[in-house]
Amino acid sequence: MSGREELDNVNPTIHGKLGERHILPTEEDDDVADAIDTREVFDLIRNINDPEHPLTLEELNVVQQAEVEVDDPGNVVKVTFTPTIPHCSMATLIGLAIRVKLIRSLPSRFKVDINIKPGTHVSENAVNKQLADKERVAAALENNHLLEVVNQCLTQRD
Repeated sequence: MSGREELDNVNPTIHGKLGERHILPTEEDDDVADAIDTREVFDLIRNINDPEHPLTLEELNVVQQAEVEVDDPGNVVKVTFTPTIPHCSMATLIGLAIRVKLIRSLPSRFKVDINIKPGTHVSENAVNKQLADKERVAAALENNHLLEVVNQCLTQRD
């Protein structure tokens, strides 16, 4: 297992995936400005790889379209995610990967809020505080090893 300790969740439940999004003709028209919606944001994060398993966050039901909120005119995107187990040691890393993916993918006008679903993690307040702290997030991304792990989570698998 490449020198790592035991997995937090050795046998996770695997969930189905949503189908591909159907692109509307107005979305293909470059002359029409279309708003960013929940499905577009969900499509950005659904294929993020879990740091412990060869599965996506969607397959593990960590992210769901129903837990994505977008206020396009207000420039706010909020994602609430659900760790697979209440003591998941990877929760902060997963939240960081979601934040990085959205910051890299969305227009810079958006404020991105990432939170653990209430009642689903033993340290949800501490993790939420870390994910909301811009200085902590910036410092984490300056750590080459941590950035490499985040980038592995964001790399598309075949």
